[in-house]
Amino acid sequence: MSDAPLPKVVMPSCPNRQLLKGQKALVTGANSGIGRAVAVYLAKEGADVVVNFVADEAAAAEVVTEIQATGRGGLAIQADVSDEAQVQTMFQQMIDAFGTIDILVNNAGLQRDAPFDEMTLAQWQQVIDVNLTGQFLCAREAVREFKRRGVVPEVSCAAGKIISMSSVHEVIPWAGHVNYAASKGGVMLMTKSLAQEVAPFRIRVNSICPGAIRTPINTDAWGTPEAYAELMRLIPYNRIGEPVDIARATAWMASDDADYVQGVSFFVDGGMTLYPGFAEGG
Repeated sequence: MSDAPLPKVVMPSCPNRQLLKGQKALVTGANSGIGRAVAVYLAKEGADVVVNFVADEAAAAEVVTEIQATGRGGLAIQADVSDEAQVQTMFQQMIDAFGTIDILVNNAGLQRDAPFDEMTLAQWQQVIDVNLTGQFLCAREAVREFKRRGVVPEVSCAAGKIISMSSVHEVIPWAGHVNYAASKGGVMLMTKSLAQEVAPFRIRVNSICPGAIRTPINTDAWGTPEAYAELMRLIPYNRIGEPVDIARATAWMASDDADYVQGVSFFVDGGMTLYPGFAEGG
């Protein structure tokens, strides 16, 4: 083998490059919070975006307006992700409008909190149905389309990308939220198992695991100075996350810049999973 140095690879400078130019994305639960930020950010990176919502059509319409202001196509589709027929109809509507799907962001989720011995079957079932079964139903439809269409090199290196929105609570137990933690633990292993199965088809499947993010779902955790100070005890980076933090990570994970990333849980949490209680003394 020659000892001559390898030639230096010079990467082109592309300051205005859009990571997702020409791609078609579906973001579930995209009319508020993290989903809204992700949908708009993907559009800024060049994708046409379907905004899924189950309620508050006016808010979904506002997101579509923001998407269209970036010069990309936007479409709001109402569907309950836990309902198989509604999911299948949503995907058909998207394909009719945009021709295909390149990116699925499985973001829709909810909490129905209660002490375990007071938790009703309905509270358990609704969280599992939306947070876990909903991701299964949407991912299944996306994989079917990705396999049918295959890789289109001028669009992406991959046949398709699925980003599961999980949580730090796929690894951190959460008393009083057993249904939610169970759903996210399920998302974690569903994501990794699916990634293993579909990798030979050049389909990438990964999850993003937010920590504390400033959204309406967790206002109680940050809405007062006292609550915010208490929250900071759990976050070494000493700030709450913003929806755009998750949006940026999602855009990168969906892009060809992350083409060799498969089956990972990508924590975006300011260090919450570093167990800050052990920072002093242990």
